[in-house]
Amino acid sequence: MNVSFQTIDEFYVGQRLDNFLLKCLKGVPKSHIYRVIRKGEVRVNKGRKQAKYKLQLGDVVRMPPMRVSKSKPFQASDSLKKLLTDNIVYEDNGLLAINKPSGLAVHSGSGVDIGLIETLRDIYKTPIELVHRIDRATSGVLLIAKKRSVLKNLHAQLSQNQVEKRYTALVKGTWTKKRHSVDVPLYQTSRCSVVDVKGKNALSHFYPIKNFANIDAALVEVLIETGRNHQIRVHGKYVGHPMAYDDKYGDKEFNYKLHTKGLRRLFLHAHQLKFINPSTKKTKVIKAPMPTELTKFLQKI
Repeated sequence: MNVSFQTIDEFYVGQRLDNFLLKCLKGVPKSHIYRVIRKGEVRVNKGRKQAKYKLQLGDVVRMPPMRVSKSKPFQASDSLKKLLTDNIVYEDNGLLAINKPSGLAVHSGSGVDIGLIETLRDIYKTPIELVHRIDRATSGVLLIAKKRSVLKNLHAQLSQNQVEKRYTALVKGTWTKKRHSVDVPLYQTSRCSVVDVKGKNALSHFYPIKNFANIDAALVEVLIETGRNHQIRVHGKYVGHPMAYDDKYGDKEFNYKLHTKGLRRLFLHAHQLKFINPSTKKTKVIKAPMPTELTKFLQKI
């Protein structure tokens, strides 16, 4: 264990010193990190700083010798790297957008060794971060920030419901209304999301595109004004229209019927995001084409 130094690049500008250390020194107890800051063992540009100090471009942070948890060496396969690079739908100096494949977790953990964000860090060799998340089973547009200023700006837009998120879904049952809004709160339990008055507000709008009477299903566009965990899936179930091939909130008989016709994944795809690009200050619309396996399934039914 030796003293280490890190020069602050653009991504970490504006981050608090304590949060920076917590990220760099994984496995070190919080209490120990705050103790070494108070004792002056952590230095910025050779001087003492408080935990709330916000890092500036070019700052040199001295970190004292500390035992950190050893993480497993991460190696992304070439095939996974190619899959992600082939699915980039937009990129500029501060932002990256990927059409995430279904079945790929956005980050490691909970039995997942390899996630999308770890693979992208392996490709870019820089400290990029997820702007938001989408379910492992869901495909579609996912934003990744390449600068901390972009990350903070987009988080602010998300918290103020200024990011327009549109999905395409196949659901059980046919629809007659041109629009159906679901405005019920969602509460996160240890296992799943449920409709509950003690939960957070959640609002989804379902717009029917096409009914498939032969399989008692409908293709819909869903606009969500909030971003709760499993929001579309739970709201769909709540109004009697569970998502196709949803193994958590879906209808087993409906899922089996679709399985016999060739569907092998959750039919939920984030096809469009609309927001203000922090780098250009202009409205940006990013679209992700529907995966081939979903378009082929629609053609068959």
